[in-house]
Amino acid sequence: MRIVFFSSKKWVVDAFQAANATHGYEFNHLEARLTRDTASLADGYDVVCVFVNDIVNESVIDRLVKGGVNTLALRCSGFNNVALRRAEELGLDVVRVPAYSPYAVAEHALGLMLALNRKFYRAYNRVRDGNFSLDGLLGFDIHKKTVGVIGTGKIGLNLIRVMRGFDCRVLAYDKFENPEALEAGAEYVGLEELYASSDIISLHCPLTHETYHMINDYAIQAMKPGVMIINTSRGPLINTGAVIEGLKTGQIGYLGLDVYEEEADLFFEDLSDQVIQDDQFVRLQTFPNVLITSHQAFFTQEAVQNIAETTLQNVKDLVETGTSVNMLKVEDVYGNGRK
Repeated sequence: MRIVFFSSKKWVVDAFQAANATHGYEFNHLEARLTRDTASLADGYDVVCVFVNDIVNESVIDRLVKGGVNTLALRCSGFNNVALRRAEELGLDVVRVPAYSPYAVAEHALGLMLALNRKFYRAYNRVRDGNFSLDGLLGFDIHKKTVGVIGTGKIGLNLIRVMRGFDCRVLAYDKFENPEALEAGAEYVGLEELYASSDIISLHCPLTHETYHMINDYAIQAMKPGVMIINTSRGPLINTGAVIEGLKTGQIGYLGLDVYEEEADLFFEDLSDQVIQDDQFVRLQTFPNVLITSHQAFFTQEAVQNIAETTLQNVKDLVETGTSVNMLKVEDVYGNGRK
């Protein structure tokens, strides 16, 4: 079994080499992102393994299949970057890692909340410079605040449990209620009520045509003045231009991002000696109440190990049985396929 990895980094190489000890597959790790221009690099391989910012649209899938690829293995849970219908039409099996560590992402969301609120990043730099003034570092008690959680899957559920530990009131929104979220003390409400009542809003929903730019001008105006918004899910959930305006007016008091809608050309690379060309991203960095991390919420030892082990197990299951519990099928994802 020959597997080629796109968007590969040292942590990918290390994790998959360790997980491969029980499989013995042949690997080729490429730093290049998968695009139409790089798809030919997969010729002759059985499996292509991709990450969140690889492009797997119809033309890429056509090229992969032409080159002999029979399996697309996502080392992530999201699949909004995959033309799933085209893959199924051409018989390209698609598998993913649906739950590598929901704790990691929920804990990172909490970390962004605490860092923004208590301004850890500013305090750290001040003390290093010998400045021990407290001016400008005033925060608030998270205890008993109202937290809105949009998306109550495994990650959202874990954040609900964490915030209930702060004795917060937790409002939840999801198309499908999670009984465990109710048991944890969340209250399901409509989006407008969640926006109007929440001091902190954290996004944990997938990117779909319905959730694209769900945080827009209208949504921001419906929120409490000074609201804290946290996004550790997918960048395009947020309209960047809208949040910049919200930050300028003070309607948004704090913004914590681990994802960004145009991150594909930025994140996972060392661009420290280059001029960033994304004007909106640069503008975000000028605000003292904005904290951005580079899509690292998932990045814990446990999560990385689970990603590698589950990905290779998915491949093994396909080889041995022709299916996998983590296979993505149009019927399962889109119901009757007309959505």
